[in-house]
Amino acid sequence: MDYLKAFIIGGLICVIGQILIDLTKMTPARILVSFVVLGVFLGAIGVYEPLIKWAGAGATVPLTGFGSLLAKGTKEMINEKGWIGILTGPLSAGAAGITAALLCGVVTSIFAKPKEK
Repeated sequence: MDYLKAFIIGGLICVIGQILIDLTKMTPARILVSFVVLGVFLGAIGVYEPLIKWAGAGATVPLTGFGSLLAKGTKEMINEKGWIGILTGPLSAGAAGITAALLCGVVTSIFAKPKEK
């Protein structure tokens, strides 16, 4: 049942992205940034956490989950270290994801053969 919930929520997030691509003039980059910002907003007001508990990876893997993670890290660090947590919280919470993205980019650049247009 956990897999079904994750599939449904993750699929719905992807459907929303596809609808935005098809029906608006938004670029994919703007849509991705919008998803992260939406995740930060929903995480900050406490709406996204119950969705994560219910859907698991279906809510944490998409970019909205990354945004929620940034908001959660910020809240925790503000409670722990005060206002400096605004700067350190998102980086501490998102360090694994940011590092993985950078490493994947480096590995891909080693094997990719770019062509000029």
